[in-house]
Amino acid sequence: MRTQFVLLALLCLTTSHNQAAEKTPPAPAGWTSVVPREEIAPQFSFDPKGGPDGQGSLISRSDNREGLAGYWKKSFPVDGEKSYRFLAWRKTENVTSPRRTGVVRVLWQDASGNPVSHDEPSFATYQPGAIPRAEPEYPLDKQTNATGWTEVSDIYRAPAKAKRAEVELHFRWAPAATVEWSGVSFNEVATPAPRKVRLATVHFQPKAGKTPADKCRLFAPLIADAARQKADLIVLPETLTYFGTGLSMADCAEPIPGPSTQYFSELAKQHKLYIVAGLVERDQHLVYNVAVLLGPDGDIVGKYRKVCLPRTEIEAGVQPGKDYPVFDTRFGKVGMMVCYDGFFPEVARELSNRGAEVIAWPVWGCNPLLAAARACENHVYLISSTYTDPSAKWMISAVYGQDGQVLTQAKEWGTIAITEVDLNRRLHWSSLGDFKAEMTRHRPE
Repeated sequence: MRTQFVLLALLCLTTSHNQAAEKTPPAPAGWTSVVPREEIAPQFSFDPKGGPDGQGSLISRSDNREGLAGYWKKSFPVDGEKSYRFLAWRKTENVTSPRRTGVVRVLWQDASGNPVSHDEPSFATYQPGAIPRAEPEYPLDKQTNATGWTEVSDIYRAPAKAKRAEVELHFRWAPAATVEWSGVSFNEVATPAPRKVRLATVHFQPKAGKTPADKCRLFAPLIADAARQKADLIVLPETLTYFGTGLSMADCAEPIPGPSTQYFSELAKQHKLYIVAGLVERDQHLVYNVAVLLGPDGDIVGKYRKVCLPRTEIEAGVQPGKDYPVFDTRFGKVGMMVCYDGFFPEVARELSNRGAEVIAWPVWGCNPLLAAARACENHVYLISSTYTDPSAKWMISAVYGQDGQVLTQAKEWGTIAITEVDLNRRLHWSSLGDFKAEMTRHRPE
């Protein structure tokens, strides 16, 4: 009797398991699930009616434990030196940080599944001239639609020796959470054209003149010089309407729009370029230290109010700003910060988090190592315009590259420095790859 009961129980259990298996549709061809360790495996499943279009979704789900992690993977064939667009849609539930929990990686491999190398040396390669391994790519989060699905996408040029791209759709660390992936594709596209921009800085102390209007006019020849050299963006120094007037910052403050922005707007339109000017703004009873971006159509593109104030400005009754706006231009996304902001990593990081590719920085004085750090740690181009003489071994008027190196510097008073960069060119670091994309997935909250 006992034996019959056990056999019956086993039969029921087997039947139940088979029925459950029949109710769980298999994943689409080519997709498999992977975990670093079985004890931290999330639950993987496929919903044939999931996704924003009802065409199916790959699901990773955790229980209430911390630290579960795993991913879906599939290999796509590629031809080296051709360009491909990765696209997927992601939806999360009960996830505090989607950018860290729902992560895509793309790994370049040869026909046998081995890693391949990049086509050129990278910055920080340990052996001079050595070609580093092509590290994983990290497609970026884009817009989220009304139903909660976020586009994750990017365009890449496959390394010359690549024969396949392995796509990994990760779930990481969130307890009692769900990540769904849908509409995954990896298709060949035309190689994007370079996105070149000419960045310029002014090295000038406006000593002549006594009024804000006088100070503005002193920059006209320098802006014209930049225009002759086909600059797209030129950065002027901090509080230029205040420098050397003998007046207080409050006395030099004016509304925005106001006389100074009108003057520089006309020059920007005349020369068909962007100008960043450091000014002093009055907004009713408040005074701000600001950087203003004027566009080639003669409009004010936007302004930034200095967030970090030194003691002298606090004592003068200046008000700190609290926002980190980033502005679209004809060549890319521009953020601004002012002088003392550069002593702290938060301002440049907030701007880069919001998509800034170029940061314009009117700066009275600062440690140039911090300028290099702000550019390097965020992989942005940074343009500084300072009143400090180079002989002081302090701040310089320069354009810094994404790696923190000085690309060009204006060393003589009354001169400009200009350089051309390609905003579409990725900076690859040895053992890290495209760190600008990777930091989005790895930086803390």
